[in-house]
Amino acid sequence: MRKGFASNARLVALSVAIFACFAALGGRLVWLHWLERDTYISFLDKARKQTTVELARRGDILDVRGNRLATSRNLIELGADPQDLRKEDERKWPELARELGVPLAQIEPLLHRRFATPQEAGGEGVDAAAQGRPIRWVKLSEEVEESAYLRIQTLGIKGIYGVRHYRRVYPGGTLAAHILGYINKEDSPVTGIERHLDFYLRGQAGWRESERDGRRHELAQFRSREIPATDGYDVVLTLDMFVQHIVEEEIEALAKKYQPESATIIVSDPTTGAILALANWPTFDLNRFNTAPLASQRNIAVTDVYEPGSTFKIVASAGALNEGLVTPQSVFDCSLTSIEYAGKPRSLPRDSHPYGRLSVAEIVGKSSNRGAAHLGVLLGAERLHDYARAFGFGLETGYPLGGEVSGVLHPVAKWDGLTITRLPMGHSISATPMQVHCAMGVVASGGVLVRPWVIREIRDNLGRQVAVFQPLPKRRVVTRQTATTMAGLLVEAASAEGTGKAAAIEGYQVAGKTGTTQKIIDGRYSERHHIGSFVGFFPANRPQVQITVVVNDGHLPTGGPAYGGTVAAPSFKRIGEQLIPYLGIQPADAPVPRPVVAMTGLVR
Repeated sequence: MRKGFASNARLVALSVAIFACFAALGGRLVWLHWLERDTYISFLDKARKQTTVELARRGDILDVRGNRLATSRNLIELGADPQDLRKEDERKWPELARELGVPLAQIEPLLHRRFATPQEAGGEGVDAAAQGRPIRWVKLSEEVEESAYLRIQTLGIKGIYGVRHYRRVYPGGTLAAHILGYINKEDSPVTGIERHLDFYLRGQAGWRESERDGRRHELAQFRSREIPATDGYDVVLTLDMFVQHIVEEEIEALAKKYQPESATIIVSDPTTGAILALANWPTFDLNRFNTAPLASQRNIAVTDVYEPGSTFKIVASAGALNEGLVTPQSVFDCSLTSIEYAGKPRSLPRDSHPYGRLSVAEIVGKSSNRGAAHLGVLLGAERLHDYARAFGFGLETGYPLGGEVSGVLHPVAKWDGLTITRLPMGHSISATPMQVHCAMGVVASGGVLVRPWVIREIRDNLGRQVAVFQPLPKRRVVTRQTATTMAGLLVEAASAEGTGKAAAIEGYQVAGKTGTTQKIIDGRYSERHHIGSFVGFFPANRPQVQITVVVNDGHLPTGGPAYGGTVAAPSFKRIGEQLIPYLGIQPADAPVPRPVVAMTGLVR
């Protein structure tokens, strides 16, 4: 017989080879499960464990009556895992497209694309780093309503998933844009309430720790820790949405009629400082902030300064009255062109009309520049400066939302020879509209400077109060008697004989002051470019509403100068007449005593 194919040598070699393989395998197992065990377990844990973040809903911003000024919409980002899609579900894709509001042809290629190729790597929903690998996620829609998502779930299409997120929306569009601020595309607060109170509004995101299988699906049975999200708190403002709407309609009408460079209107409760409305022109739509120029996003009520002009005359008048230097009947010769101060003659500013002897009441009512200079000289530089500072000029008002500037009030040491006669008429000083508004509030509140009050309270998601903000008086500036006397003088200024006659409201005593400032163009005061303003309150003896209107470089259709009495005072009246029925403002029972003096002639 022939000898078999196998030989002892071959059997030994085969046995050694098999033994070597098993030895190598055993060695590898020892290496993996003993020597490098910790390293590979950490890799395994990273591959299997997952942390899923649950976003918190941002709190709402409400007006004083509970109307939503800013809120967060619950939206779903819808996508698909092409590896999980089933052939039998393709008949449901047309219904899916209808729920998404897109043509089937738009989503069908995404659902069919199962592997990434170099050509597809730049396509929507494809990760360029995953070329040639299975595609596990394609985005079908970024914003799907909750109701639509529920209907999509009922279709039962396997492999369709939704990720819940929130989008900030502002129902009023431009309403109160400069107070509310906005959330940018990176979900970061930029300005206004959104930024100032972000700590309360943003809430606290939750998360859950669990494991996932090879297809990256969560294994809920292995959840080890779950922290629910805590929604943000709601913020209640002092703003009244209806008052804000009135103001924004008025400022839009002003812009259309006079084509100003800018404009500001502020409405508040003078007794508390509560801001009921604040609007600027130009403005912007909070829902489309990314299309608005930065200039229109600036809150010019607190960021832009101007020479307040005649509205500043309340400082010299109230100061002289408060010091007992004059009475409303005290008379000054306003025909003089100069006056002596500190041993030197000082030139007096011009008036728009020639005047002779005027009482203090007439100086305020007729807005005499020379009369105001007389009062300033009587006070003296130090006291005039101190009263201007006490009224809030040269200092921030305390507006809580940031961006505020302090304006310019030079110390006496830096005054030139004309400041003592120019400051009382509102020159040689710069202020924001908010500073001028707060200064008039001193008269309206009975002599106390009050900080602007914008934030009323903060509530949790059950409606319980978390924090309450109260009005905050800053200091007493003049006595109550002086404030009452000034209110009477300002009634004359807003009467048929005064410069602010266009602000008069029938049946109500309006106290207020016009202001007209020539703008400085190329280093000189321009005869054609003005800032017209009116600031006042009513009823004069029981103030309930204070309104400030500032129109920067308005242009009359007739081509005439845009004086405060022409462009700003009528707006005060229109706003006031709408607020009377809404706020239930009743005429004062006892009118403010008016000085017994003759009022003749008109000035701007």
